Amino acid sequence: MPKKIKEERVRDFRVTLTNDETHRELGVLRFTRFSFFLTLSSVILIIIILVYCLIAFTPLRKNIPGYPDEYTKKAAIQNVITIDSLESVITRWQLYTVNLDRIIKGEAPIPMDSIIKIQSRGNVADDEKAFLSSRDSVLRDRVQKAEQFQISEVLRDLPIEGMHFFPPIKGVVFKGFELVQHPSVDINAPNGSIVKAVLGGTVVFTGWSASTGYTLGIQHQGDLLSIYRHLDKLLKSEGDEVAAGVPVAMYGNDSISYGEHFNFELWYKGSAVDPARYINF
Repeated sequence: MPKKIKEERVRDFRVTLTNDETHRELGVLRFTRFSFFLTLSSVILIIIILVYCLIAFTPLRKNIPGYPDEYTKKAAIQNVITIDSLESVITRWQLYTVNLDRIIKGEAPIPMDSIIKIQSRGNVADDEKAFLSSRDSVLRDRVQKAEQFQISEVLRDLPIEGMHFFPPIKGVVFKGFELVQHPSVDINAPNGSIVKAVLGGTVVFTGWSASTGYTLGIQHQGDLLSIYRHLDKLLKSEGDEVAAGVPVAMYGNDSISYGEHFNFELWYKGSAVDPARYINF
């Protein structure tokens, strides 16, 4: 029986603080093994959390070797922009080299659109391929509709430099033409402006989408196609014959178009051209 009592007392511990001169007891701390380890673990965990918060949410984290600061991030962004520019330059040089070799051999040069598709084919994700495929189907449908109006039978001998274009809208060009990334011009214009046909022709397609609002395309003589996007209201339908300078739509600042602008494209013999070279907006 006494041995059992002795074993039970060993489970409890006590730390006493006494005055060495007067032997007066100043304080007593009683604990068990479980409470000691629980308290020790809690203190260590609290210290770890405090150190983590001190490093993660204060400027002290910048003193950690290898931690990216704002200068490193800016440099990384600038490097990405530079790489994109270099890729564009390399693509242009590849186009020049390929076409120069074909011309020397007496073959026809390859359009830039074909080179761009070949270069970017390996980097296109599956979802992007599906999107591009759907856009290709829409373009094929538009071409078939253009053929049904027998527009391909018109004369195409007059060069684009000899044509007189009416400005589709009066405004300020705030984003210019870039063949690879932006084959159009963006124009800031007053709300409610009238959009006019740049040349006489036939409306070959009209439509609406969540990204571009109302869109209208006109096929002209000389293998020219003009496309008007971010429209508020259409005044012409597919199959309508229009004369140069005739109102075909109305422009309005819609919430769909990013930046609230009018978008205009001009295509010559299947390739996008810079409208600002031929039209005074």
